[in-house]
Amino acid sequence: MSERRVALFDPGAGDAEAAAVERVIRSNWLAQGPATTAFEAAFAARLGVPAAVAVSSGTAALHLALLIHGIGPGDEVITPSLTFVACPAMIAACGATPVFADIAGDSDLCLSPADVERRLTPRTRAVVAMHYGGHAAAIDELLRLCERRGILLVEDAAHAPFVAGPSGSGMLGTIGAAGCFSLHVTKNVAAGEGGVLVVADPERREAARRLRSHGISRTAPERLRSGEIDYDVADLGYNYRPTELASAVAMAQLEREPAGRQVRRQAVAGYRERLGRIDGLEIPFAGRAGDSCHHLFVVLLPAGLPRREIVTRLRAAGIEVGFHYPPAHLLTHFRQRAASPPGVLPRTEAVAPRLLSLPMHARLLPADVAAVCDALEAAIAAARGRRG
Repeated sequence: MSERRVALFDPGAGDAEAAAVERVIRSNWLAQGPATTAFEAAFAARLGVPAAVAVSSGTAALHLALLIHGIGPGDEVITPSLTFVACPAMIAACGATPVFADIAGDSDLCLSPADVERRLTPRTRAVVAMHYGGHAAAIDELLRLCERRGILLVEDAAHAPFVAGPSGSGMLGTIGAAGCFSLHVTKNVAAGEGGVLVVADPERREAARRLRSHGISRTAPERLRSGEIDYDVADLGYNYRPTELASAVAMAQLEREPAGRQVRRQAVAGYRERLGRIDGLEIPFAGRAGDSCHHLFVVLLPAGLPRREIVTRLRAAGIEVGFHYPPAHLLTHFRQRAASPPGVLPRTEAVAPRLLSLPMHARLLPADVAAVCDALEAAIAAARGRRG
């Protein structure tokens, strides 16, 4: 086993986060309060929108985005299968049916607008477009399709905070009716757990604020400030509130996200230059113009090589790797619930066995990138040698 270790992700928490947490602890207000309000304002300002709603997770943001737009039993919601399970799970949690659509292709792992259109039915109420790895889906085309058909467009921007959309259409997460962001420990702005919801319609935004706290008409800070101790509950709500600790950590992360993005860009350039020489290895999004926050760096291994063997060799060399993601339509629950047998999404199913996520974070050094490339090149050569 190599003594060198290159982590798949690294939130980079340090003195700024520790100081932010200490301030919250000394304030003696640990639940949703002023730190959360300040973080919401800062996040919204970075996105260029009037307001944002901080919640307990990106999953909670997805759930609320669907609920406030009336998604429920009998509805169908189109989603990529090449996504984290949270998205189809929240569609199902609303009582709706997830309908899985294919990716655009090997070079673009985002949702295919043409395949989305092919799967529309009279029951389709919404499309959830995921910006895979921090790269924009074909959001303008999807928006036109949804507007033409009178259906909702929700953006899963968990991977894509503060990324400019194509054609000057605003930042990702602000183009559709709602945008959902994640603050999970693996994300570019990491709070351990947490999420943010951005909603275009002010009334639905306020509905989301109520629903994140049990549907209660006045929050605890509002009741303390006003002196009014009573409240009403007009809607069935949830406990999706963030903590002050998470909001404080997220604020510290938010402030240094631009510097971290520069490190990621340099790492991506190094990966692309070196790995582009390996015969049969494909790098999705490599030839694409436009902005990205480079949340993930994924490659498609040469066809026919055993991924498990390559992963084992990489781990022995001290390189952590991941898999984003197992196709959701092939997971047991959704295979049964959504009646999506193998073969229905040929492009997704073709890339899934070849996908490999390499280390990508704001602490990557050029030497780390070189070590990853050396190890991957050696692992592929060894796997080819065994096959030949």
